[in-house]
Amino acid sequence: MTELEKLKAGLPYDFTSPELDDIKRRALNKCQTLNAVDVLEVSKRQDAIRDLFGSAGDNPNVFPVFNCDNGKNIHVGKQFLMNYNGTILDVEKVEIGDYVMIGPNTLISTVNHPLSPKGRRQNLGIAKPIKIGNDVWIGGNVTILAGVTIGNNVVVAAGAVVNKDVPDNSLVGGVPARIIKTLENDID
Repeated sequence: MTELEKLKAGLPYDFTSPELDDIKRRALNKCQTLNAVDVLEVSKRQDAIRDLFGSAGDNPNVFPVFNCDNGKNIHVGKQFLMNYNGTILDVEKVEIGDYVMIGPNTLISTVNHPLSPKGRRQNLGIAKPIKIGNDVWIGGNVTILAGVTIGNNVVVAAGAVVNKDVPDNSLVGGVPARIIKTLENDID
């Protein structure tokens, strides 16, 4: 198996393989293009977002400086907003629903590495997809870890580290994030 095939199969893979390195370099180039577009040039920025992401609904908005590993693994719904200094390590798929707001300095990471030094010396990574539902507000300085699913109508408090699934209609916060209270859903 190639390293990309291992990654897609959910197996440990060498993240320094030339094939994966090429994907990352293309993403870095497209991130530079997006970050260079003036924030007042909304149409050009949306074109750059659509060129970088796998898919984007109506009115996607990503403020600079944005970085990602692949770009094509990112799928966002309508009215998506990612504030300043956002990073999505989309080695695996990241699905984000409609009406999602993400605060500044947020990290969404589908990738993890071995606990053993031997595995880290072998440049091994393992990736798991992340899914974020509709009507989600993620505060600033949040970290969302590999394999997490966040439901609909969720608020993630600033500074939280989300390492487990979050059910619909929840306010979560802390390190690690835990449910603080149930939220009313006034959209249905």
